[in-house]
Amino acid sequence: MPASAALLPTRHDEDFRYADLEALAPLWPVALETIAVAAGESRALSLIHTDARPIARELAITLDDGASFDLRVLNAGAASGRIAVRATLGRGARFHLGAAQLAGDAATAEIVTHVTHAAPDAVSRQVVRSVAGGGATANYLGKVLVAKGADGTDGEQSVRAMLLDRTATANARPELEIHADDVKCAHGCAVGELDANGLFYMASRGLPPAEAKRLMLQAFIAEAFVGAGDEEALQEQALAALEAML
Repeated sequence: MPASAALLPTRHDEDFRYADLEALAPLWPVALETIAVAAGESRALSLIHTDARPIARELAITLDDGASFDLRVLNAGAASGRIAVRATLGRGARFHLGAAQLAGDAATAEIVTHVTHAAPDAVSRQVVRSVAGGGATANYLGKVLVAKGADGTDGEQSVRAMLLDRTATANARPELEIHADDVKCAHGCAVGELDANGLFYMASRGLPPAEAKRLMLQAFIAEAFVGAGDEEALQEQALAALEAML
């Protein structure tokens, strides 16, 4: 491996603009994990980071014609965690990413995606829900590229982040690059705080404020895991991480 290949990127690289470079340095370079799904096949994978050690993972996913892949991510470690995903979709392929990030103290939780619709009629869905408290940072940087000739593409990004403290930070950069006609692509992005009216309503019904806050956050995070084969297990682990954070 050339020495240059091991160099940690700088903030001049868009994919590392908000990264915790200090936490990434001892983990670099990151081994690329390749996943290939054959034509017509379906696969699923859940990535869970809930321990105290920083992690960095890079996945390259290739979906042949008519293949489908369901990826779920729980990025909720006490230390920084970065998950980078590159997915290339063939004709009629389907890719789903559902991810929840929970970051407290001074941790950085980060998901970076590049989804390429390389052929017609493929579908991609990305649902990312992040919660940051204390001095933590939650990042999502995602690009959907529709190649020339990939007509009939259907791509969607739904990105929302919740800040528990004014000292926490959320960065979001959903991006679409389209080189084909007759496509349906959309992205939605929002960063905010818990709804004060919702909290007041729940309190007026006798629910303690701390319990109301927990339930609202639980429902918010659960959106990332709807439809997963191991939905219940993912939600249980996410709830446990949330309890430790609050």
